Amino acid sequence: MERAFLKAEWRKLLMANYIVEPSLLQKYLPVGTELDLWKGNCYVSVVGFLFLNTAIKGIKIPLHVNFEEVNLRFYVRHFDKGEWKRGVVFIKEIVPRPALTFVANSVYGEKYETLPMSHKWESSSDNLLVEYAWKKRGKWSSISANMNLNQLDIVQGSDEEFITEHFWGYTRINQKTTSEYQVEHPRWRVYEVKDYTVDIDFEQNYGSDFGFLKDEKPASVFLAEGSEIKVNHGRKL
Repeated sequence: MERAFLKAEWRKLLMANYIVEPSLLQKYLPVGTELDLWKGNCYVSVVGFLFLNTAIKGIKIPLHVNFEEVNLRFYVRHFDKGEWKRGVVFIKEIVPRPALTFVANSVYGEKYETLPMSHKWESSSDNLLVEYAWKKRGKWSSISANMNLNQLDIVQGSDEEFITEHFWGYTRINQKTTSEYQVEHPRWRVYEVKDYTVDIDFEQNYGSDFGFLKDEKPASVFLAEGSEIKVNHGRKL
C-alpha cells in the first residue's frame, strides 16, 4: 500500500512564534505525548502557508488543489520504541474550502474551520512581501512580513530548526486515544524577516485561552520557503 495519504507542496510558510506558560496547553495534550520545550520554553506558533498541487491518494480534487491554510499549533514529543518522536498538535487549522473541513473533522478528528481567505506574494528587486488573511464574523485577521530575497540554510541548533523539524502530527481523539501520522519533507531554507505585522483577534479565532496573545510580541518570526511534502497514513495510539 502507498504510504502517502496526501502529497502536496507547502510554500512560503510564515511563522510567528510565541512563548507561553506550559500550563496553558496541558488540557490540549493528546494522550501519550508531552510538551516539547526549547531551551526551557514552551512555544505556540501561528503558521500561514499555501498548499499547491494537492493530491489525496493520488487524486487531485477540483477546487481543492491550491489553497491557503493558517494554523495555530504547539510542539510535543512521543516516546516510541526507544526513541523520541517530535511532533505538532493543532489548536485550529483554518482553510477556505468546506469539503476539507468536513473530511478532516468528521473522519480524522481534526479541528478545521472554513473561512474566507486570501494571500499575497509580491517580490521586487530587493524585497519579498508575504501575507495571509482570513475573515471571521466580518472581521479580517492577517499575518504578513517583508523579507530579503536571499534564502538561508537553517542553522543547526537554531530556533528555526526546532520550529520546522517536527515530523509527526498528533491529534487528540478523546481522553484515551491519539492519532499519529508522519510528515516527510527535506530540510527547508529560510528568509531573513525585515519587518512583520500580526493583526489577529486571537480570542475570536482561537478562544479565550489564547486571547492574551493579541498583546504579546512574538519571540521570533521567519519565513520558510517550503517544499514538496508527504503526509503518510496514520495510526491510533
